[in-house]
Amino acid sequence: MNVMIAEDDYHVAGIHEKFLKQLQDIHVIAKAQTASETIQLVDQHQPDLVLLDVYLPDQLGVDVVEQLYEVAPHVQIILITAATEKEIFTEALHLGVIDYLIKPIAFERLKEAIEKAQAQSNQLRQSPRITQALADSFFLRVKDNSDKEDELPKGIDRLTLEKVRHLLQEQQDGITAEALGKQFGASRTTSRRYLEYLISIDEAKAELEYGIVGRPERKYWKL
Repeated sequence: MNVMIAEDDYHVAGIHEKFLKQLQDIHVIAKAQTASETIQLVDQHQPDLVLLDVYLPDQLGVDVVEQLYEVAPHVQIILITAATEKEIFTEALHLGVIDYLIKPIAFERLKEAIEKAQAQSNQLRQSPRITQALADSFFLRVKDNSDKEDELPKGIDRLTLEKVRHLLQEQQDGITAEALGKQFGASRTTSRRYLEYLISIDEAKAELEYGIVGRPERKYWKL
């Protein structure tokens, strides 16, 4: 994922960049210090994601979000701010930013925001059509699963869980734990652990399928 940083304080921008370099498959491709420079560089580089500060010297970051969408329709935006005003937060929600981070930012919180952006980008890129389940994974996740996923059980990684969700979504005829594990490079045991977790939070179901020979197989479907 190619990321751009829009932050007028070069020291803070450096901290953001240092954080991002610790994350896998994240590349900082440009940094801007003003709103006008942000629009220009987004148009030029077409980043996947922009970390956009609210208080830029020439214009509020939140006021250029629509212009960024115009020059880069597929860009995702994480708004970063020291502002706690309800009006700015409400406007950010209306503009469709993917996350809203308040300074000072903890690394783990930034990591979580980046992983969410990666997961949603991957889901849209790999899905040939928008199903209700895919739409629900975007719009209902906060409502339905926030309490269940605040603390994931031991052995469940959030990013891997998103991969399993997406792969399971593609299986119209169901899939075994072993077959799914091969798709994301995990053992049958690991794959089944994630699948059973999805069942526990009402996102998947399983049924025994009886073949002509051999033992019945446990197959999984996305709800």
